[in-house]
Amino acid sequence: MGDHDFQSPSVATFLERLGSDTPTPGGGTAAAVAGAMGAALVRMLAVLTLGRKKYEQHERLMQAVADQADEERTKLLALAADDAAAYDAVGAAFGLPKETEAEKTARTEAIQVALKGACDVPLRVMERCIEVIALAKTAVQYGNRNALSDGAAGAEFARAAMRVAGYNVRINLSSIKDAAYTKDARTRMEEIEYMGGNAATWIDSHVNETWNG
Repeated sequence: MGDHDFQSPSVATFLERLGSDTPTPGGGTAAAVAGAMGAALVRMLAVLTLGRKKYEQHERLMQAVADQADEERTKLLALAADDAAAYDAVGAAFGLPKETEAEKTARTEAIQVALKGACDVPLRVMERCIEVIALAKTAVQYGNRNALSDGAAGAEFARAAMRVAGYNVRINLSSIKDAAYTKDARTRMEEIEYMGGNAATWIDSHVNETWNG
C-alpha cells in the first residue's frame, strides 16, 4: 500500500461507518479525530523547523512543540474511542427495562449517569483541542515560514473539533437534570470556546500578516 493511498481500509471503513445509520461513530468521535489531525499538522510544522540553521535558536522550543503535539494526537485518538463508548452507554441505558416502578427508576438513573459520561468525553476533547491551538500559536510564531500553512491548518482543525465537541456537550446537557453539573459543564465549555476561538483567530491573523507583509 503506497504512502498516498487514501482508500486504505482503516480510513475508508471509518468514513463509511461515520456516514451510516449506526449511532456510532458520530460527531463526537469525528471531532476527536479532527483534533488529532490538527495536532499532527502542528507537529508537522515543528519537525519541518528542526535542523534548519535559520531556526536553530528555536530548536529546543520546536522539539518540545513536536513532542507535545504528538502526545495530544495520541490523547485525542483515545478520546475518539471513548466518545463512541460513551454514546453506546447512553443507548444501552435507554434500552433498559421499564415495566415496573423500580425498573423505571433504575433506568432513569442509568440514563442520567450515561448522559454525564457523554458530556464528559467531548469536554475532554475540547480541553485537548485548546492545547493543540496553543501549540499551533507557538509553532506559527517561531516555526519554518515555509510550513506555516500546516500549523494554521492544524489550529483550524482543532478549532472546528472544539466547536463540534461543544455541540455534543450541549445536546446532552439539554437532557441532564442535575442543575449544578449542567451549570459547571456549560461554564467550562464556554470558557474553552472563548479562549480557543481567540487564539485560533490570532493565528489566522498572524499567518496572513506574515504572508502579506
